[in-house]
Amino acid sequence: MKDDTAPFLDAYAIHDVAPEFVPARSRREWMDSFIDRQPYRCLPLTMANATGWELLCPFYLDIEWNGGPSNEDITLSSPDKQAFIPSFAAAHFRAGIVTFHTGYVFKTPPGWAVWCMGPPNWPKDGVYALSGLVETDWLPFPFTMNWQMTRPGKVSFKKGEPFCFITLSEHIRLESVAPKVRRLSSDKKLERDYNNWSKSRAEFNAKLHSGDKDAVKSGWQRHYMKGEKSDGKVGSESHLTKRRMQKPKDFRGSALFKK
Repeated sequence: MKDDTAPFLDAYAIHDVAPEFVPARSRREWMDSFIDRQPYRCLPLTMANATGWELLCPFYLDIEWNGGPSNEDITLSSPDKQAFIPSFAAAHFRAGIVTFHTGYVFKTPPGWAVWCMGPPNWPKDGVYALSGLVETDWLPFPFTMNWQMTRPGKVSFKKGEPFCFITLSEHIRLESVAPKVRRLSSDKKLERDYNNWSKSRAEFNAKLHSGDKDAVKSGWQRHYMKGEKSDGKVGSESHLTKRRMQKPKDFRGSALFKK
């Protein structure tokens, strides 16, 4: 029997063309620019980057705001002569807010919603992505993605840059979660594992600071990356080091995405 609550995500393109809809990428330019690409050592960071899907800007878009309160204080333009801006972006919330049209009606199973936001860990100077949780298990019309200018000036979105990041949330069940605060000493096994990790980390940092050859060569401890506790035992059989979201499939028999 079919499970109607099994997670799925269907995207219904409203028109013949729509912004490209792709699995989210794990890489970031600012992370690439670090010596030895050090930020990629933070597995939670890269996993967050890739846990969802991106909607990509179909053309180069310039946004300029003079700081005023009205819609007319925002100017949208593009050097791309083929760009049809009104179908993609507009200013109708005032106060430096720009609205992007996703081009899709999204559907999810009962109890599941789409979390709509800017791409995680993708800072963009001068503008901030506003997040929204959308009940796509019943919604028969599209939602929009909104960005708010943080100061007067000009920002640009490149062609192919993600303007919207979506992931799924079983949001209704979250209300049944009752957080509890306990003393670490109340869980002897967890306390022991924590103390072992703390001692291991302190010893490694001391060796690194003293210039120990092996510690310097290693550069960092990889317990979390390997899914191991500090004693080398497996922390979880389901541990992941890469996120591989599935590519959306086109069931229309024609070009779904605007290239």
